[in-house]
Amino acid sequence: MRRRVVVTGMGCVTPVGNDVKSMWESLRNGANGVGQISHFDAVNFPTKFAAEVKNFRLGDHYERPERFDLAGRNVKFAVAAAVQAVKASGLLDSPLDPTQFGVYLGAGEGQQDFTVFMNMISQSRHNGELDLERFTKSGLERLNPQQELEQEPNMPAGHLASLFNAQGPNLNCLTACAASSQAIGEATEIIRRGDAEVMLSGGAHSMIHPFGVTGFNLLTALSTRNEDPFHASRPFDKDRDGFVLGEGAGMLILEELERAKARNAPIFGEVVGYGSSADAYRITDIHPEGRGATTCMKMALRDARINPEDVDYINAHGTSTVVNDRVETMAIKQACGSAAPQIPISSIKSMMGHLIAAAGSVEAITCLLAIRDDVLPPTLNYETPDPECDLDYVPNVAREAPVRRALSNSFGFGGQNISLVFAEYKG
Repeated sequence: MRRRVVVTGMGCVTPVGNDVKSMWESLRNGANGVGQISHFDAVNFPTKFAAEVKNFRLGDHYERPERFDLAGRNVKFAVAAAVQAVKASGLLDSPLDPTQFGVYLGAGEGQQDFTVFMNMISQSRHNGELDLERFTKSGLERLNPQQELEQEPNMPAGHLASLFNAQGPNLNCLTACAASSQAIGEATEIIRRGDAEVMLSGGAHSMIHPFGVTGFNLLTALSTRNEDPFHASRPFDKDRDGFVLGEGAGMLILEELERAKARNAPIFGEVVGYGSSADAYRITDIHPEGRGATTCMKMALRDARINPEDVDYINAHGTSTVVNDRVETMAIKQACGSAAPQIPISSIKSMMGHLIAAAGSVEAITCLLAIRDDVLPPTLNYETPDPECDLDYVPNVAREAPVRRALSNSFGFGGQNISLVFAEYKG
């Protein structure tokens, strides 16, 4: 018998709320976290809006915020969400072998100091060419070594291990938009096979900076609905034109069931299924027949030992790009067969944008809350049906419905596909 894994703590920082309670209230009410970019002057960018985290102060969550003064937004979001999750779990209120407590994140890279970097380039040009020697000398003089180190994507996992004395397995994967879902799946496997009793898992990311927005604009992946950003993220709608960039973090405490029961821990749900696949197709294009997405959903259902008819809700990857939403719809039909039209589906990216590496972790929390409260969050801005997206997308208004099992999809650039199945815990 494989060991069972339950969720005993959750925490988040998102564009629609900086803790689980406020985020869930926003999602249930169809709140919208999209607005004009304030992190930098985006007036000359094709996309001038994003879903930024608002009113965030690390000191509201952690009593020594100065410890992370040189860290990027991704680390600060991770710390805040992790502190919430650990507190909610009561994990540190009872004895815990630190070697049995690990961290597995799907966290993105930190932020380049864009202003300093561009000034270094402009001041190191000579006769129209970059003087590499002058550029290097300028970098050694002006760049802060700690801030440069903080750009590495493994830093959030290292910081969290230090913060909570988690001496067990410590890993980070950066499989684009699938990263934090993959981290949760792999952390579950670590507990299942007995390599740890407890794992702190999730993700954190912020790409709302000049390099990030430039990159996604060059890929033509972002919506350019600058005249109406509030309605820009519109998954599965016929008039969708790209995703909205978001930022934030989501963290879960995963715990071996018997250990959680022994300490009377709160149990928010159980991780029962995990599927992982690759499109093996193109770096920036999802396979047109949805073969990778179909495969990972089937794997997750098989791992959970359930049939498609047993799924009460699907939290879609649902980015609001033309191709993703069409292919995900196709893949759901292929994976779920005749049950597909009866399964309600929604995308919370319609409200908080796309948190990139952190997206899957926040969507996992959403699935667990849907199970807890029997409420399906809506797909906002769904106005014009697309004949190629013809399933039940819970349009615009939250819906009360029994939820015992939920499937969460995360599909990343590069063709990485992850599906997770969460279930109501029954002793």
